[in-house]
Amino acid sequence: MSDLAGALGRAVWDEAGLDDAAAPGLEGHLALVSASAEAASETERILQRSIASARAAGASWARIGDELGMSRQAAQQRFGIPTGDAADAERWLGPVTAFDELTELDAAGREGWHTVEAGMLSHRMVRTDTRWENRRILWRASLAHELSDGWIVGCRSFPWIYLVRDTGIPVSRPHDT
Repeated sequence: MSDLAGALGRAVWDEAGLDDAAAPGLEGHLALVSASAEAASETERILQRSIASARAAGASWARIGDELGMSRQAAQQRFGIPTGDAADAERWLGPVTAFDELTELDAAGREGWHTVEAGMLSHRMVRTDTRWENRRILWRASLAHELSDGWIVGCRSFPWIYLVRDTGIPVSRPHDT
């Protein structure tokens, strides 16, 4: 068993509230089913975000399929986001760390993306037709100065507050040239 499998199994067992010393009865087995279903849902969300991040970083569907042990077509059918305006309006950026996220956010901002949620090593971003500026500041109670300068809170993720500001400058799309 891999370390990851062991850690997941331990987490599911703990989430079910089971005692290590006693074999689970019927209710314990049902609690395991419930905790396992929750873990499966969460790992599916993590996988979807990881794939979206890999695609945003330039990974092909063929490479992703190889990593998943499936064909390019199967990976794209299962994890691809349908094309169209609604699908193109949101994405996850990552993985990023405190050391490189502002560079990545600035690059995304020039393409019309701004952060609306920050998670573990990632940012959920939405797209508009204008460029965005990004700032990261330490959590504090008053943001009056920043708000008066036109910044808005993109999201809060302790100990950070991520501020965004629409520049009003149109984004140049590849098809616009």
